[in-house]
Amino acid sequence: MTSYAARRIAQAVVVLWAAFTLTFVVLYLLPSDPVSIQLGAAGIETDSLTPQQLTAAKAEYGLDRPILDQYISALTGALHGNFGTSIAKHMPVTQLIGDRLGGTLLLSILAGTLAVVVGTVVAYLAAFVRFRPLRTVLDRIPALGVAIPSFLVALLLIQVFAFNLGWVPSSGSAGWRSQVLPVVTMALPSSAQLAQVLTHSFDETLGEQYIVTARAKGLSRSAVQLRHAFRNALLPALTILGLLVGTTVTSAIVVETVFSRNGIGRLAQEAVLAKDIPVVLGIVVIAATGFVLVNLVVDLLYPLLDPRITHATKAEVS
Repeated sequence: MTSYAARRIAQAVVVLWAAFTLTFVVLYLLPSDPVSIQLGAAGIETDSLTPQQLTAAKAEYGLDRPILDQYISALTGALHGNFGTSIAKHMPVTQLIGDRLGGTLLLSILAGTLAVVVGTVVAYLAAFVRFRPLRTVLDRIPALGVAIPSFLVALLLIQVFAFNLGWVPSSGSAGWRSQVLPVVTMALPSSAQLAQVLTHSFDETLGEQYIVTARAKGLSRSAVQLRHAFRNALLPALTILGLLVGTTVTSAIVVETVFSRNGIGRLAQEAVLAKDIPVVLGIVVIAATGFVLVNLVVDLLYPLLDPRITHATKAEVS
């Protein structure tokens, strides 16, 4: 178990380094002028500058150094939690992200919890129900949830529950009622994907020989599903749950824009529009860190649910 955990942690570190490096390369080495982009984000038009002024501006923002030096400096700063200064807002990137992170994190936790509960309940009912028409409906609901775009879901929820019924506000971040529509919007596609995977996994698990043996011993259907089938059916669902974390930032961009919330997603949109490269780099690294940590936890949970995983890994190494 120790060697398994060490390998997974090492892989997580490599993934984080690769995410940072790839983002840096994309932002700085694309066929464009990163100097003009960053100075433009600061409100400086390079065409109107004299050569001396352009040189001074490059030196002020550290753009006069070789690209390798800029990479090493950015990587060293990121390791210490310093992503530099926002060119557009003239504030430390860590401060900008820190001011917006709490709201997005709370939104993501609530949406993730709701997605797990709804996805699990739908999958369990689909596996437990014997009435064929109802089972068909439960099988089709997740596909519908995946197919509907998040922005359309948000607009429909606003129209019905904010404008028509007046139960919750349509925008803002004041009070718990303002969390309802954004949380439901973010949770719907994740819960639908989770339900699809878990339903398929339930169907496969319920056909295994040990399930037949458990039923032959006289156990009830609910006991068989909860004690024997649920634990093994959960493994594929854990995998997709870890991957769904990677969609948090993209979902947050849509949700926080539609519902006028100040969070990481909206900050990412503002940074991209302003071509504020340090902020974009910081947000990507923070999002990648969250993604890697969640998937690392999922990987470490696998051996607890199925010890055969570590045994298979040892056999492959030997």
